[in-house]
Amino acid sequence: MASLGIIFQPSFPPERLRGVAQRAEAAGIEELWVFEDCFRESGIAALVAALAATERLRIGVGILPMPLRNVAITAMELATIDRLFPGRARFGVGHGVLDWMGQVGRRVASPLTLMREYVPALRALLAGEEVSVDGRYVHLDRVRLSWPPQGRVPVLAAGEGPKTLALTGEVADGTVLTTGTSPAMTRDALQRIRDGRDAAGRDGEHEVVVFVNAGFGPTAATDMEAEFDRWGFEGERRVAATGDHDEVASVVREFLEAGAGTVLLQSRSEEPDLDAWIDDAGAVAARLR
Repeated sequence: MASLGIIFQPSFPPERLRGVAQRAEAAGIEELWVFEDCFRESGIAALVAALAATERLRIGVGILPMPLRNVAITAMELATIDRLFPGRARFGVGHGVLDWMGQVGRRVASPLTLMREYVPALRALLAGEEVSVDGRYVHLDRVRLSWPPQGRVPVLAAGEGPKTLALTGEVADGTVLTTGTSPAMTRDALQRIRDGRDAAGRDGEHEVVVFVNAGFGPTAATDMEAEFDRWGFEGERRVAATGDHDEVASVVREFLEAGAGTVLLQSRSEEPDLDAWIDDAGAVAARLR
């Protein structure tokens, strides 16, 4: 089932998160995702705080940088969260920003190799399996969680380049596409993901989550230009859903028709009236039901 959500960016102070999550739930929004950007806010801490502040809202983290996190620790955290809040948390992992990884001495020579080793190990641990791996980056010796999730916990992986997208199809349960991805780019990404799944002999569901810049009101398109500049987006990547509720809903439908299963609206990094923006996102969600 298609889902509409919003993103809480770490450009906003952490103490705003509880109120944002509660307002999103009251507005009828289905999901709220948080970031783990160096060196701003913890994705896991923010995820748990938002879950504890709400009753029904699904909370996702996109993404947890794999180089920063031992896979066993990540598995322990995700399993604990899912047992505390069954079925309400969503988890994405990824390469992380390579420059940030370098700042903390965790930049790896082959991010693709890390993903190829890390994601299957994480999925196996969350499935309650005993895991032994002696890879280039992941090393586990008969590791098994004492308290694995009681149900299936999908692991999503972020991808942008063609090789990473194919690899997410090969090893993950879903793919996260960041802001600056157009509907046409979403279609292309889906084909690369399918190619990866086919090559690995995988079938079944593979969800695609896409982040989409969004702004409301008659000046939203103009206002968004500075946000594109802030992110360094050029050409086709300068894509956003802007305008009134119907116009934004129309763009969201384009992403859903391109194959996205979840569309997450992302405000400007310094949105001046975040409460009103959340209410507008809720109005869009109502139009999509």
